Amino acid sequence: MAVARARAYHQVAEEPRVFTDPLALRIIGESALRDSEFDHGLDSDLVRHRRLLIAARSRFADDTVAAAVARGTGQVVILGAGLDTTAYRNTHEDVQFFEVDHPDTQEWKQRRLSEVGIAIPTSLTFAPIDFERSTLAAGLAEAGLDRTRSALFLWLGVAMYLTRTSVEDVLRYIAGHGGESEVVFDYLCPVFSTPHDRGAGQRQERADRVAAVGEPWLSFFTADEIRSDLLSYGFKRVEDRSVAQLFAAYGIRTTARPMDSGGHLVHASMA
Repeated sequence: MAVARARAYHQVAEEPRVFTDPLALRIIGESALRDSEFDHGLDSDLVRHRRLLIAARSRFADDTVAAAVARGTGQVVILGAGLDTTAYRNTHEDVQFFEVDHPDTQEWKQRRLSEVGIAIPTSLTFAPIDFERSTLAAGLAEAGLDRTRSALFLWLGVAMYLTRTSVEDVLRYIAGHGGESEVVFDYLCPVFSTPHDRGAGQRQERADRVAAVGEPWLSFFTADEIRSDLLSYGFKRVEDRSVAQLFAAYGIRTTARPMDSGGHLVHASMA
């Protein structure tokens, strides 16, 4: 909900519009737009910085979907979909979207969609997976994903909440997909604090907040580790962007320093 709120607030905030989502506000509801418990007490520049990061990574995902579809990719898988609206904004008759999430989360999302009148497109298939009872491979097989055809996997805002082993397992699964598979995902770098790094305390406070609601950050990678792992799994091309590089690509200026956010965005492909 916090991430969906950031996408929605970006549609009305006084800041460079890098990502347009006409469904973002509708899916969360206007009452949810006014306040966010995760932002209380945080520096306003850092909150804006985070919101712009969420918008920029969503824009990058949209751009990657458009490019993949233009090349003939007919399957898009959204892992940890939450309140993501990609499949509802990018309907293509010849492209099948799959949303993967916990069954309870998907039931909640479908209720919200119904309440606000957002139709579920025929091109979308829900893949409810409880990882305590099933696997990603089994869940997507049951949902009808064709492992022999190319697919694009979007995996945003999830990896840091999983163990390293779980992250590696998902990336291996994607690498084993047939055709010219590709993935867009983000990860957190380890934090090396300095006495003058005002972002370290803010990051720790945010880490404490997400941990308090039962979703602590569990994994951190360096760029070299991610690149080495992806190449060892069989990916041929790995593009890793820091927050500063991602912002520069979309002309975003922010008063928060690049080091204030340890996030990186990766696009890896088999071709």
